[in-house]
Amino acid sequence: MKTYTVKMIYDNGCWISSTGAPLCLVLEADSYDKLVKRVCLAAPEMLELNTGYTGPFKLNFVTEHSETLPEAV
Repeated sequence: MKTYTVKMIYDNGCWISSTGAPLCLVLEADSYDKLVKRVCLAAPEMLELNTGYTGPFKLNFVTEHSETLPEAV
């Protein structure tokens, strides 16, 4: 079974997902759970459009959280 990695990044109060080919998804949402749902809805359609594949596949979600810290005094 094919497995695709979805990078989930939290930045400035917004969650953003990105995947490489063949899914080629870039989506955003105001919560992690909403973004996971959006990715799960869009991924099968994008995979079919980009490759013609309609079978089962796995998504691995990798989370990255960045914070900008003030300059040390």
